[in-house]
Amino acid sequence: MPRTILDIHILQTVPPSNLNRDDTGTPKSAIFGGVRRARVSSQAWKRATRKAFDDLLPADALGVRTKKVAEALAKRITARNSALEKSAVHLAAATLEAATGSRIEPPKRRPKNGEDDPAAPESSYLLFLSSRQLDALAEFAVEGGGPDGDVKTLKEYLKSKENKARAKQAVDARHSVDIALFGRMVADSADLNVEAAVQVAHAISVHKSEIESDYYTAVDDLSPDDESGAGMIGTVDFNSATLYRYAALDVDELHRNLGAGLKDDEPPSAPVEKAVGAFLEAFITSLPTGKVNTFGNHTLPAAVIVKLRDRRPVSFVGAFEEPVPQGPGGGFLRESCARLAEYVPDLERQYDIVSEEHSWVFRVGEETQVLAPLGAGVTLGVLVRDVTAAVAQRVGSGA
Repeated sequence: MPRTILDIHILQTVPPSNLNRDDTGTPKSAIFGGVRRARVSSQAWKRATRKAFDDLLPADALGVRTKKVAEALAKRITARNSALEKSAVHLAAATLEAATGSRIEPPKRRPKNGEDDPAAPESSYLLFLSSRQLDALAEFAVEGGGPDGDVKTLKEYLKSKENKARAKQAVDARHSVDIALFGRMVADSADLNVEAAVQVAHAISVHKSEIESDYYTAVDDLSPDDESGAGMIGTVDFNSATLYRYAALDVDELHRNLGAGLKDDEPPSAPVEKAVGAFLEAFITSLPTGKVNTFGNHTLPAAVIVKLRDRRPVSFVGAFEEPVPQGPGGGFLRESCARLAEYVPDLERQYDIVSEEHSWVFRVGEETQVLAPLGAGVTLGVLVRDVTAAVAQRVGSGA
């Protein structure tokens, strides 16, 4: 049966920066093609993409991933019935334990100075719940706790298999866009896990990359004029690179995770269309914020190639297994584009996966001109519009 897979390939040049560092503060790297490359982890770019959703999607379409899930739910309980403020966090903890199987307990740490009450209960690991799932759990807790919001009443209520199943169903339906895209693991209830619809590769430089170190000093503003020397000295590591970024979105899995639209004024494919459009724009334009105040490395991709496939995802990273050499006048972008322009048609021809009808190229500058034949030339806005329209047609037809 044909699938609907969206491949996104990006070339992006980043100046001196430290987008994603390891435990020593050094920019992450990897060996590929026998040489060390600059690397930005998939987790870092997924985080940046999720943050970009805040500007692209309404809050009720997104989720929250936190250990402080009892506090988040308690706020919703109190919003529904302000009289339950004192018991809200305990109602939340009991509801979450029944719904997810997780232990929700106060963390084992000493209270801060001046704190009389113990810390609010938390999950022992990050729980990822959508805004609508939290709303459903809040309604359940208010209902089960009775008019007085009594925790014992709620626990008696949860002894009913039917009610406990309802609580569990509340966190297994109406997934947010970010949960549907990036998946969810609930360690204590594997049946609540959500398979991720998107795979994001670690971004790597197309060329050999060296790590440099910046020695800096800071002056104490209140030091007298006759006192020499710095108030602080230190070093910060950085690198610069032309990165190849790649993500594959399984639109069919995304559709299964989100379900069909329920509104009368929108087609059933509306949720997946909105999610695809938001992910496409967010992934292309986002940037991890590591050391961004130090380096101000705000760049956007020079070239984006998007392919809609019907069999399997295909990365083009093989074009850069042999590191790209520096061009005669400096730089790596021109040769990187030339590599892709030669590699992509050959790969697709040999594997019989040419998709001319569903290929788009979004590019900036003369250096990227060689990529033009790889797809229809578009701007970012047109790319999002055309891709979501193609996805809607495929999802709607069941192709």
